[in-house]
Amino acid sequence: MAVLHINFLSCAVAAIAAFVIGGVWYSPVLFAKPWMAAHGYTAESAAEMRKTAPRAYGVSVVCFFVMAIVLAILIRHLGITTSFGGAHLGALCWFGFAATIGLTATMYSKAPLALYFIDAGYQFVYMAVMGAILGAWR
Repeated sequence: MAVLHINFLSCAVAAIAAFVIGGVWYSPVLFAKPWMAAHGYTAESAAEMRKTAPRAYGVSVVCFFVMAIVLAILIRHLGITTSFGGAHLGALCWFGFAATIGLTATMYSKAPLALYFIDAGYQFVYMAVMGAILGAWR
């Protein structure tokens, strides 16, 4: 396999974008209340969850960075050079992998479908945005 020249700065920006989108997605502005209700969280359990939030945030950023690197490799291999092409690939990866894995996990865990749609919607948006960033900025 030839050496791939990955733009790690664009991967970092894509990862940060995914994290920021999550901050808005799961805020009271959008889906915080229905997401908490679908999980059955109370005000007390939400306060307890905030105690471990920094570790979860750190892991999320690392995972987003890894995802961005893999998406950048796919974009490079496929010769994608536009934000639309990158967004399209991100959406396809979401549909083929994230949406299907998430739905399967939801079915086995017997979680409410509302939870799946909130989480899958977020994943769709950030994967398309990551793809757009990486497709345009190589």
